[in-house]
Amino acid sequence: MTLTQRSRWARGRVTALLTTALLVPLIAPTAAVAQPAALTVDSYVLPPGAASPSLQHLRSPQEAPELARHADQSATEGIRSPLELVGPAASYAPRAAQPSAVAPPQRPALSAAAISYPEPAHTMTAEECRAGLGTDNKFYVKSRFAVCSGAAFTQRWSRNRQIVGESQFVVLAVGTIAKSSRDMKVQYYFTNMQQTGTTGTGALMITPKITVPQKWPASAQVTQGGSIPGPQSWQVLAAQNPATFLHSVSVSAGQGTGVDDLVFAVYQPTIELAPPPGWEMQGALKGDLFFLAPRWDTATYVTRAGAAVFSYLATLQYSSTAGTPEKAVADHIKTAYTKPATTKPTNAAKKLPGQSADNPLHRLFHDKTRREKNRSEAIRNCRQYWGTNYAAGGKECDEFPFAVTYEGCAQALPTYEPSKPKNNYSVLPLPKADNGAAGTLLSGFLLKNRLVDGQDDAFIVQIT
Repeated sequence: MTLTQRSRWARGRVTALLTTALLVPLIAPTAAVAQPAALTVDSYVLPPGAASPSLQHLRSPQEAPELARHADQSATEGIRSPLELVGPAASYAPRAAQPSAVAPPQRPALSAAAISYPEPAHTMTAEECRAGLGTDNKFYVKSRFAVCSGAAFTQRWSRNRQIVGESQFVVLAVGTIAKSSRDMKVQYYFTNMQQTGTTGTGALMITPKITVPQKWPASAQVTQGGSIPGPQSWQVLAAQNPATFLHSVSVSAGQGTGVDDLVFAVYQPTIELAPPPGWEMQGALKGDLFFLAPRWDTATYVTRAGAAVFSYLATLQYSSTAGTPEKAVADHIKTAYTKPATTKPTNAAKKLPGQSADNPLHRLFHDKTRREKNRSEAIRNCRQYWGTNYAAGGKECDEFPFAVTYEGCAQALPTYEPSKPKNNYSVLPLPKADNGAAGTLLSGFLLKNRLVDGQDDAFIVQIT
């Protein structure tokens, strides 16, 4: 190869190398662009005693379906009211099939010298509410003047479908009515605010919404008091430990129906959730607590002035313990409940009302003639089965259901409710002292629990 040829070859190789170097960046693969993480939060509404967030839950992702299965199934069914609800509000939404948590009736030991039914509770603390609700209940009835509703709101936080954190808060709505007051006050508590792992609670917004969606009559005007806060983040509420606010409703007299000026209402607390920016929330975006059902009246036979009460079933408690003044009457009712076919009048199919929420007793007050007929029918049966001398030895004819109820001895007569079962009651001659003591307790119970006449109020009888 000549010098000229070597020079041309060298120049050509350099040109080729430079060309290749310039082409490499043009044909190299483009670098992958990072995709944003998929951030989701699954929201559940559970009973207020639901388990708190834990690392064990996060380490067991298979528990997520279990959590979903135990989530607020009642929300999809529309269940937002307790089994013990009475009056027109009972038709507003489906009722729970299982009884609510109910405090034992206040029944101190009584002697023949001091017979008086105790005053029902008119207050409730957040601690009493939590204890009453327990682990599975959503409603607690301490009395007809103190009730509470609650729910646990649980969030599971996921990144690219992998659970990374869990958070929770519990809302309690404690409703109380002071003695002889027309104000229903509801104290709200945001409690049990816990989290574990990685969450977005700093911007998880929580908003309480409170409505009175229905009233009977619809024309009644509700006056509201207190304050309802706007949206607040989980973190802000947690810092208040606990966050709480008070709201109240009242209805002035003269707006109701009937001689007792009755007004009924549905009071619905709802909690709405909004996820942080960038997070997609799935499941429950809001949760309805079991609603409260206040009632207002001006019934002068339960108080001189009008007042409010919660429209839930009341429970009259009699004691069959030796030495209690009403023991003989309690024993009579117990037999009527447990061995009805052995009681008089004869009826092999007898099943007395007053034992359960689905078959309670209703107070009879305004129809004096019917009350007297209940009593005369009881006496007629005592004479028929025990003779005209049934009262010998200081006895009286005791009847159950009571003469002061629509279910009394005259219920099935042609004048009243002939479609009802015949002879569905029990009579028995009992000592006058026991009968009188039981009557005194019954009168006090009806008075202090604001039991009013008619089918929109009710009570049951419990023998201890």
